[in-house]
Amino acid sequence: MSEPISPITGIIAEDQVFLDFGEHEGKSVLEICDTEPEFYDFLINQKTSGLCRIKRNSNKIFTLFMEPAH
Repeated sequence: MSEPISPITGIIAEDQVFLDFGEHEGKSVLEICDTEPEFYDFLINQKTSGLCRIKRNSNKIFTLFMEPAH
């Protein structure tokens, strides 16, 4: 049975993507899902709106970051 696709990280496991902003910086998306469900829903909305993205840093860690306000 395959793993479900995350609404935030897609095919990358949620425990492998870490927030790169705000008071939750350094926490994994999975940790946010488990401890802050309202913020997790906010991240889903931001991702759906194209306001947050995942990037892979030079140290090979995936981070979720917010697009700067225009």
